[in-house]
Amino acid sequence: MNTFERIYEVVKAIPRGKVASYGQVAACAGNPRLARVVGYALHINPDPKNIPCYRVVTKDGRLSKAFAFGGESVQRTLLEREGVEFTPDGRVDMQKYSVAYITPQNF
Repeated sequence: MNTFERIYEVVKAIPRGKVASYGQVAACAGNPRLARVVGYALHINPDPKNIPCYRVVTKDGRLSKAFAFGGESVQRTLLEREGVEFTPDGRVDMQKYSVAYITPQNF
């Protein structure tokens, strides 16, 4: 399994109504120093219906300005549909909605 495949498996394991940071995804995929690679992999997500890249946010809960599948407002809408709430400044409360650790099924 290559790096991108590992990233996609981690992202698929983020539960509905939860988020993970780019760094968390990188660490769970095997290399905590690859947060930027996670961003690139999500930008070229080959299967957005099954790989919920909108559940990945910055470590302080900000949404991606470059969300590849419709922009920041679409990412927010998708998260809100899953019950994720936002602070007045537009961030996800990471203490409330961040997963502690992601265990992919296919590793």
